[in-house]
Amino acid sequence: MTAITTATDSRLGILLMLGGMTFFTLNDALGKWLVAEYPVAMLLAVRSLFGMAVLLPMILREGVRTVFAVKRLPVHLVRVVLVTVDIACFYWAVGYLPLADVMTIYMSAPLIVTALSVLFLGETVGWRRWVAVLVGFAGVVVVLNPTGGFDLVPSLVALLGATIFASGLIFTRLLREAGTLPLVTYQTLGGLALGGAALPFSWTAPGVLDFLLLGLLGVTALAGHAMINRSLQLSPAAVVVPFQYVSILWAVLLDLAVWGTEPSLRMGIGGVLIIGSGLFIFHREQRLKRGAAAGAASDHV
Repeated sequence: MTAITTATDSRLGILLMLGGMTFFTLNDALGKWLVAEYPVAMLLAVRSLFGMAVLLPMILREGVRTVFAVKRLPVHLVRVVLVTVDIACFYWAVGYLPLADVMTIYMSAPLIVTALSVLFLGETVGWRRWVAVLVGFAGVVVVLNPTGGFDLVPSLVALLGATIFASGLIFTRLLREAGTLPLVTYQTLGGLALGGAALPFSWTAPGVLDFLLLGLLGVTALAGHAMINRSLQLSPAAVVVPFQYVSILWAVLLDLAVWGTEPSLRMGIGGVLIIGSGLFIFHREQRLKRGAAAGAASDHV
């Protein structure tokens, strides 16, 4: 019975990861569509406003004091700024580059996290993972295509966004004891505050349809977060995390269907290098964790 339940949970976890990444890709595509007409600050503010409308019943159920009375508030605030700036960089970059290119650059985040974890978390990284990091960054260089015709500023903004996103993941690790709801609530309020601060200087009145699409940004982002969090609760990370790369496939299909942009050869080659390196690092970390757990268990025999 336990084996059947575990297999069922794993299958459901995979489906939830696929669904979560689909929602995130839809969110990114909506951002690319809307940023052509509306400023990034407006996207951040309205997306966050709708996000808070969805979160509010959960906050009231858990208790406002419980959600907001967090420890290490300065660390939370730094994370909020990082997450908000990362989203702004992404939306700005996809206004100039194909969605698949920007998402491929963002997939280098696990490589950046590996490098930053040495500096900020004091973690030890072996030579195999360092080689994987270098191979992955070679893939980033291929995607950026510095020797050919490429849009320098948006490409660098996308890379900056990926670095900031990775830094945000480091701060999320530092706040691992905090619950999911406080983390999501703080980052949503951060987007509302920072986007709202710039809104008086950048407001463009949307039509009814565009306003609903702006709101859908917040709903799809929250749905993606919820599904991925539930996926990781049901299934081992080693089973479900590799499925996050399905977002590249969705991005390619959306580029073709909506903007008529075909994937370039450099994006394909760079994507293979980045994804392959990320998967190697992930599985290497999982193997080391299992080895450490086995060693700890043997010490208690």
